[in-house]
Amino acid sequence: MTRPETVERHPGPPEWVRPALELGPLVIFFIGNWKLGIFWATGLFIPATLISVAISWIILRNVPVMPLVTAVFVTVFGGLTLWLQDDVFIKMKPTIVNLAFAGILVAGLYFRRTLLKYAFGTVFQLSEEGWRVITWRWAVFFVFLAVLNEVVWRNFSTDFWVSFKVFGIMPITMLFAVAQLPLLKKYAPDEETGEAA
Repeated sequence: MTRPETVERHPGPPEWVRPALELGPLVIFFIGNWKLGIFWATGLFIPATLISVAISWIILRNVPVMPLVTAVFVTVFGGLTLWLQDDVFIKMKPTIVNLAFAGILVAGLYFRRTLLKYAFGTVFQLSEEGWRVITWRWAVFFVFLAVLNEVVWRNFSTDFWVSFKVFGIMPITMLFAVAQLPLLKKYAPDEETGEAA
């Protein structure tokens, strides 16, 4: 009697890989600014971001839209910072990126496309109304982050802005995401009917 053939399953990458790839370039940026100044930090930030995207593709076979768009803006605005020796460009980068994300989400709603559904539809199941509500919330939040970045870099030192960018934005974003959990429950489809409760 032959034994049934066992299918060898390759476990996916550890859970810490994705956050490490996203935080790695920011940590390098912070250390570079602390030790060498903003221009060296920017020079290190660009390749670190591109390497992070490349590793994400190699390991995960997937590059999320936000890190990919961010990498493009880091390269462009970081390059301008180094070329013109003006740190205003790298400081304005988060403002432009967040406004771009907000604009893309609002444009999607205008054309009756809830773009967050395409990005997170495999993670969350929401009614169409739920996707519209959460899309509006994230669009407004991105505008808030843009305004907050402008306030910080225009009124505080470069070192403070770098610390805020590395250690402030992520916790604020996580708190906002956690605050959306009641909305996710409210608009989750009912298991029996498949419609929102």
